[in-house]
Amino acid sequence: MKAILLVLFLSVFVVCAEDLFGNYKVEKIADGLVFTEGPVWLPAENALLFSDVRGNTLYRWTEKEDLETFRKPSLQSNGNTLDPQGQLVTCRHAGRDVIRTEPDGSLTVLADTHNDGKLNSPNDVVVQADGTVWFTDPPYGLKKRPKEQPFNAVYRLDPGAKEPVPVVTNLSYPNGLAFSPDGKTLYVAESDWKIKPNFVMRYRVTGDGTLTDGERFVEVETGAADGLRIDSDGRLFCTSGLGVEVFDAAGKRLGVIRTPTPASNCCFGGTDGKTLFVTARDAVYRVPLAGTGLK
Repeated sequence: MKAILLVLFLSVFVVCAEDLFGNYKVEKIADGLVFTEGPVWLPAENALLFSDVRGNTLYRWTEKEDLETFRKPSLQSNGNTLDPQGQLVTCRHAGRDVIRTEPDGSLTVLADTHNDGKLNSPNDVVVQADGTVWFTDPPYGLKKRPKEQPFNAVYRLDPGAKEPVPVVTNLSYPNGLAFSPDGKTLYVAESDWKIKPNFVMRYRVTGDGTLTDGERFVEVETGAADGLRIDSDGRLFCTSGLGVEVFDAAGKRLGVIRTPTPASNCCFGGTDGKTLFVTARDAVYRVPLAGTGLK
């Protein structure tokens, strides 16, 4: 009887996964790299940009031109996103900062200190529609450099501000970030390898930009909870040792998009927003998804 119930459960799970992903195919579009992270889709160029952190390089990929170097050295760039003006915002481990790439190619440092001390090694970043920058600052990239902050924080940098404000200071290794479609909820991945299983926190964003009601939202099955993305229906895509684990807005597990090696980050892109790009160790993959409205 138990075996029959298990078969029925797995059948339902597979159907749900196929309804969401279709008969998905994982296609490798780049390999031979060192450690890939931070994919972001550039709609104006119909291109993907991503970091090779340990390779100290930012790469640009298009269907026609394939892979080319965008910036080298990159000061171990990691997370990337676009601001409301379509400008690239990047976290740099070795730079210990968050920067913006200007239209002329010059770089503007948005944040690199707090309370007169250098940041640890900014990791992931998201920018709201009003220009507010949120980023995580774990110590991954410090190596032998001294740690100058008493915590590994999630920061908020308000438009025009000179210094970021820590809004979460009680996580061990805050990593991936994502906002709900309405901007009222912030998700933060906790990537401390000593904690098993890794998990994703959920916070309510108040009108003054503080975070309240923090709670453990979902747990990943294997490896680290790392990069996060939210689609237009509020589903959470979280990279892990399995690939990309997907949950609905209530925290129910919907399925897993498996990659050949543990995944580090993901983003939606393509001309119709229906392609999921995934960075995983020395390679980058793309996965066409079923459904519409993915951002």
